[in-house]
Amino acid sequence: MCGRYASFREDQALADEFAVAVVADDVRLLPPSWNVAPTDGVRMVVERADRETGEITRQLRLARWGLVPSWAKDPSVGNRMINARVESVADKPAFARPFAQRRALIPADGYYEWRKPSPDAAAGRKQPYYIHPSDGSVVALAGLYEFWRDPSKADDDPDRWLVSTTILTRPASEPLAFIHDRQPVMLPHAAWDAWLDPAVDAAGARDLLAADPPALEPTPVRPLVNAVRNNGPDLLVPDPSPDDEST
Repeated sequence: MCGRYASFREDQALADEFAVAVVADDVRLLPPSWNVAPTDGVRMVVERADRETGEITRQLRLARWGLVPSWAKDPSVGNRMINARVESVADKPAFARPFAQRRALIPADGYYEWRKPSPDAAAGRKQPYYIHPSDGSVVALAGLYEFWRDPSKADDDPDRWLVSTTILTRPASEPLAFIHDRQPVMLPHAAWDAWLDPAVDAAGARDLLAADPPALEPTPVRPLVNAVRNNGPDLLVPDPSPDDEST
């Protein structure tokens, strides 16, 4: 699964990278994060109709990590829906409609995963890894998003709608399988337009998920990342003595 990631590039850099036309005001208020966690506000790239002109534009918008289905009684259900598996995304009631109609790209600089200790290891803690592109480029995680209407809020309340998102995962590639059996789906640049296009249906979107991930570098890091209160570039400093027999 993907339960933590880093996203610390400036909004303008992301807007340039993803050819974004509109950066939402609340996105500009979101600080960089080296330890994005479930229920945090996150940046996502979507293609939506402009509120004033109706024209489809590419936008950088804010969403809460953990998808809340439109039919949910309360938003807490999203805490369990931070990820959607590619094997079942088109069939699960919570994900099927967003997969067909509301797809997003989640910009990330890298993500974290924890390797379980071997049964005969001297240390008992999981070893965290920061997994990131070898060339330092930004990655586009395949995401879905949904709108949830808060029934307790008035029609004119600007907070009556919650926008939430989830990240798709796939079986881990061979170089990363020693850490964990899953990894987030990372779409190549050539697939971005089709993934975001509302006119592309679920069948077309599924074909895009077969793309190979970029070359990724797994770096063992210190357990500072385990606590969500820790957030800064020091989280990316390599662990000088990792609890890992393979390093």
